[in-house]
Amino acid sequence: MKSNPCHRFQRALSRRELLQTSASGFGMLALAGLLADEAKATENPLAPKKPHFPPKAKRVIFLFMHGGPSQVDTFDPKPLLTRDSGKPYGGQRPRVVFAQTGNLLGSPWQFKKYGQCGTEVSDLFPEVAKCVDDMCVIRSLHGSNPAHGGALLKIHTGTDVGVRPSMGSWAVYGLGTENQNLPGYVTICPTLGHGGVQNWSSAFLPAWTQGTPIGNAAIKAKEAKLAHLDNPDASAVLQRLQLDNLHDLDSEHLSHWGIDPVLEGRIQSFELAFRMQVEAPKLMDISKETQATLDLYGINKEPTDNFGRQCLLARRFCEAGVRFVQVTHSYKWDQHGDLKNGHTKNAAEVDKGIAGLLKDLKQRGLLDDTLVLWGGEFGRTPTAQGGDGRDHNPHGFTMWMAGGGVNPGTVYGSTDDYGWFAEGDKCHIHDLHATMLHLLGIDHTKLTYRYAGRDYRLTDVEGVVAAKVLKDPSALKLVG
Repeated sequence: MKSNPCHRFQRALSRRELLQTSASGFGMLALAGLLADEAKATENPLAPKKPHFPPKAKRVIFLFMHGGPSQVDTFDPKPLLTRDSGKPYGGQRPRVVFAQTGNLLGSPWQFKKYGQCGTEVSDLFPEVAKCVDDMCVIRSLHGSNPAHGGALLKIHTGTDVGVRPSMGSWAVYGLGTENQNLPGYVTICPTLGHGGVQNWSSAFLPAWTQGTPIGNAAIKAKEAKLAHLDNPDASAVLQRLQLDNLHDLDSEHLSHWGIDPVLEGRIQSFELAFRMQVEAPKLMDISKETQATLDLYGINKEPTDNFGRQCLLARRFCEAGVRFVQVTHSYKWDQHGDLKNGHTKNAAEVDKGIAGLLKDLKQRGLLDDTLVLWGGEFGRTPTAQGGDGRDHNPHGFTMWMAGGGVNPGTVYGSTDDYGWFAEGDKCHIHDLHATMLHLLGIDHTKLTYRYAGRDYRLTDVEGVVAAKVLKDPSALKLVG
């Protein structure tokens, strides 16, 4: 506002009004084109979008083992580590370590070959081991951060510094989702520590790409619910009246000021929340699932009930058209001591649910176009901490993929003889993200968002698709 000598106040021009009135309104021509594009986007921001090339996977389920499971005790057998257990480690240790460790510590578990492919898995995961013919085990993952907070951000967002969009948000931004009554990205019982909401945040991407939490790590899966209104007794009719009133106010505003993408985005989020409150409870009600299905996931039995429910919900959300679903086993895999008891307990909680999910997806014909990703934020050292534990190790660890165009029954990459450093076919976290996006039909170098004067992407300025992880490597020719 400004005043003239007569103390009469005049409203300052907005940028839009300035463009309309200056230079005969010529600047408004460009602005009109941009606003038309934004208006089109706000009509239905979650509508399915065309990928860069034909995808192998339509959706992703990320099974996140918060804390960092030990690769040398799960999916990366090391005979020399077993042979030399108790001896000093003769190699060079990482320059930066989280804590001091002592001599080598052999795995207390036995490894066996499973399936037609003969992939070796420890007896920590007897049920998952039966599914190795559908899996590609990546034994050469490596990152950069030995601390939980930074490592969680790295695996979820591609960076361990600053706030960036999560990989689920990038997937939804690039592809939209197939069910307009549900969010594109759901995270079930997520951790509230080590970055918390930043791990499923949309950051500078549009708000509709952000993960929608169902409960949190402190709540049992059977009690987890979507965020609800402050007044839980509000009827659907009352909520509809409130939304209609917002639309009336919105229309009055737009009639005077024109298109407002921010306001339209807010209205869209309210509408989605309303539709979600109708549809989501139906998806979360597993009472109509058969007893055979409940048994497959280990539901209503201990210690498998909690994580099994999460896995079943993941299948139901994916089946309903949600683009990206994360399931978190939190925060249990950080065995700095008492490795044997800790990892035994953890694996017993998740093994049946994970295997049940893979089998259920496969028998329903969903595994072919659903990418399942398993792993933690880093691995563990081959040397002992406190005599019977392992420290953090981001330099060489294991994750695996299944379904969705993955080369089944294979092992990709390797670590050194003791399992400390990635060596053969090294796979950086940026490479993992690039490969995931490729399977979704997205060229990771082209999925960008302009913010603060530069184009950002999930893989920053790095990332190479791991061709050997793909069932059809020739599809790489389509990129570019």
